[in-house]
Amino acid sequence: MSQVGRRLAQKTSALGLMGTLVVFVCSIFFVVSTPSTASAAVQKQFAFTCNGSLLAQTARSITVTLSAPDSVTAGQAFDLSVGIPTLTLAQAPAAATKLQVEATLTPTPQDSGAKEGADVTTSTTVPAKAVVYKIPVATGTTGKVSVRPTQLELSLLSTPSTSATCTPTSSTEVLEVPIGNSDDTGTDVVKYSCDVPTGSTDTSYEAREVDIKVVLTPPSSATANADASITWTGTIQSTGDTLTLPTGFPTTGAKMFATIKASGAGAPSTATGEATFTPPTTGNTVTTLPTVTIKVKPTTTGTVKLTAGDLAFGTSSTSPALKCTAPTTGLKEYSFTVSNSTTSPTPSPSPTTTTPRPTQTHTATVTITPSATRSTSTPTRNSQTPKAGADTGAGGMAGPDGRLFILTGTALVAAAAIGGLVLRRRSIRS
Repeated sequence: MSQVGRRLAQKTSALGLMGTLVVFVCSIFFVVSTPSTASAAVQKQFAFTCNGSLLAQTARSITVTLSAPDSVTAGQAFDLSVGIPTLTLAQAPAAATKLQVEATLTPTPQDSGAKEGADVTTSTTVPAKAVVYKIPVATGTTGKVSVRPTQLELSLLSTPSTSATCTPTSSTEVLEVPIGNSDDTGTDVVKYSCDVPTGSTDTSYEAREVDIKVVLTPPSSATANADASITWTGTIQSTGDTLTLPTGFPTTGAKMFATIKASGAGAPSTATGEATFTPPTTGNTVTTLPTVTIKVKPTTTGTVKLTAGDLAFGTSSTSPALKCTAPTTGLKEYSFTVSNSTTSPTPSPSPTTTTPRPTQTHTATVTITPSATRSTSTPTRNSQTPKAGADTGAGGMAGPDGRLFILTGTALVAAAAIGGLVLRRRSIRS
């Protein structure tokens, strides 16, 4: 190989190694800079002591991990993971089977009973595996849910009598799972001041203080510049005055209007929803209230905080037959988080498409006089320039794009120059 060839090979090798190094460094940077997914769960480990014939004598103290979402919603069940660690059996089973797990928990799961755990081979080692239970959360629960394991039954599916009963070493430890839709401050029982508006036909109506337990259920997720639905639920309590309707209250077309107060994430200060209200069939004492859906539209990301607002009864929220005013302080505060909007941007309008013009064909007789120096056997080519350019912007018969030929020619010139330099160096050295 010539010296020039060797140098060219060395430069090519060096460039290849440099490119490999760049790819390697970039891949390391990507792996390091990519954040790992955060564990969206609350966990707690519980120590258990087991008795029975299933586990080896030296492996009867185990640690079980309980895991739940970082927040749950009142009135809905959530998944509780019961992580069973690696176990050592007292004796290997004769054939492959499965581990049976039955956890006793407080509160009692919706799907209590035995569940299939890890696969067990003809070995004394059982791999770790979790089983999942559905834990209910009562409607109106606030603050947190406390989950406490009280017993764990382990057995083999093939031989149920080979089992172990495990009890926690501490009877007071619990896993606390927060309720995500309220902050456990204030009171959810709202003392409404109910009275007829000025100018009512029922001049004998007496104002009353009515206690109503109000529960606001915010959405599990919300985005900026989109309506978020909040469910208003009210239950009349026996601690306050009775809620009575004034004389002349409309018997048809009546509605209840519920208002909530909001703050944060660009949400409006108040929002009102309505629901059909059916007056009592006997007397004028109201015992039940309808559920109302109220929509709030935040405009930015952040946290929206909600509290109960006023109530109105009648055919119009602005001119009600009865209005109940809520206090401004001491109320339970609910909240939800607003994330970035995922709405795709509005596409730009498509360019206007012009209607193609009909092509007109003209027949013309062209007389060609051959050149004196050109052989008559060689065919000649004729180009014809159109009178008007086509709508595409290029000439009507312009043919392929000339830029390709320009680039190709430039590359050939560069290659020729490099080749000339190589030849010149060889001639000088020789």
